[in-house]
Amino acid sequence: MKKLAIVGRPNTGKSTLFNGLTGTRDALVHDRPGVTRDVIGGVMSARAWEIFDTAGLERAKNGIAADSTNMALNAIKSADAILFVVDGRAGLLPEDLDWARTVRRNSRAPVLLLVNKAESDKRLGNLHDFYKLGFGEPALIAAEHKRGFSQIYEFLDGIAGTAADAPAQTDMRLKIAVLGQPNVGKSTFVNRVLGENRQIVKDEPGVTRDTVKIPLRFYGRDIVLMDTAGLRRKAGVTDDVETLSALKSLDAVGKANVVILMVDATRDIENQALSIAARVYDAGKILCVALNKWDLVPAALRDEKLLKLKHQFSNSFHQIIKPMILAISAETGTGVQNMFKRIYEQWDLSNAQAPTSLINRIVEKLVADRQPPLSRLKRPMKIKFASQTGRHPMRITINVGGASDIPESYTRYLRRGLATALHWEHLPVVIEYKKADNPFD
Repeated sequence: MKKLAIVGRPNTGKSTLFNGLTGTRDALVHDRPGVTRDVIGGVMSARAWEIFDTAGLERAKNGIAADSTNMALNAIKSADAILFVVDGRAGLLPEDLDWARTVRRNSRAPVLLLVNKAESDKRLGNLHDFYKLGFGEPALIAAEHKRGFSQIYEFLDGIAGTAADAPAQTDMRLKIAVLGQPNVGKSTFVNRVLGENRQIVKDEPGVTRDTVKIPLRFYGRDIVLMDTAGLRRKAGVTDDVETLSALKSLDAVGKANVVILMVDATRDIENQALSIAARVYDAGKILCVALNKWDLVPAALRDEKLLKLKHQFSNSFHQIIKPMILAISAETGTGVQNMFKRIYEQWDLSNAQAPTSLINRIVEKLVADRQPPLSRLKRPMKIKFASQTGRHPMRITINVGGASDIPESYTRYLRRGLATALHWEHLPVVIEYKKADNPFD
């Protein structure tokens, strides 16, 4: 798939354009300049192009701004085509000229000059000035209102040699989101998996703001890894950009197949981490708790700490039988491949359909070992028939008389028995009851 990079100085509307072309809200949009820091990837909704939103190009020698600019330059160098975005209301600025020269020095890819925020001719600056950038005739667009996108499609079709709309195929890759509180090592972990410094890493919280989707092949599979902004307790969030970042992080749970909840193994687990885990389980997603910085935990304390954490998670959630808690070190790479091996195993298992006959044999044995309690009318509740009716989460529907009378304690007994027999201990399992006759009667 060809690569398209959106570049330009800060606050020209690049992230709004990215969201419009991908049909998503993946890129964080805010009036404040410099909100985008990492390179955000996605797939165009109307063309088979991989598209990258980059940070606003800035002249900084060090710090986060310099790291962001370097990553944007890397995206420029690897792009097959470039959209250079300027602000039509502000007119041509010296920074635009600087970065136009930088783009030409770093890439020979074709460039389309986009004059954004061109909703009204009265509010535009002198359009002829933009010819000084050396990218030819500018195309007028209004990214916020998705106006002028046909010019972008024509530009891309000329490169790809196709004239008709060619929507990208449905993405069947395994999507893995990395969540956690600030400064637990999420971006370091992502860089370790990538084998390169793709994500900005600083010893301070709040560096990552967007949810960054990174397609890659790792340990034998094509996946999409999603690095998210750190999640803090609401009381600690006072900045509106951080609030938007947190919402995008939580939104990643719904888009992911698997969530890696990263915690700092050198610290006690906080309620915030348990709250994130609860959201993952409620969404029916596979959860892997990664104990990062395990190499910094004294060897004499490791067994006790691991046992305590497993006990804490097991007692907190009824949807899961045995939480998947794995020790890793993002800094050294220890345990990372093993974690992905376990994740792949669970994902494959979660896509299976258990035979109805097997489920019924398991349920029959569980009922024989422990009879369900009597109903409020002191009548026995007969479990008649069971089958798997869903995945992600694993859903078992049981036909039973007096379904509303079955207590939660007995449901937990059935859930544990089924999950253990079917090797679903690490997967979210839901049991539903249905008042219906056995279809085989």
